[in-house]
Amino acid sequence: MSAANDEESARPVLRIVRGEPDAVEIAALTAVLAAAGGGGDPEGEAVAPVAPSTWARPVDLVRGPVHPGPGGWRASARPR
Repeated sequence: MSAANDEESARPVLRIVRGEPDAVEIAALTAVLAAAGGGGDPEGEAVAPVAPSTWARPVDLVRGPVHPGPGGWRASARPR
């Protein structure tokens, strides 16, 4: 280890600026920050892409034209 690594490990990760939190509050804050950080991906290990859900397809938000007339209500429920 070099001197720079020793200095980094000696610095505190969290610093309380105001108030006097107890050990439980500090543990909760540490858990939230650790979960939000995610930890990153290990080098050399590829992450498989996640396929988008079919529920989130933007094409389903677009509605087709409505044609008024005899039987129009029946035709509106059937795909073309």
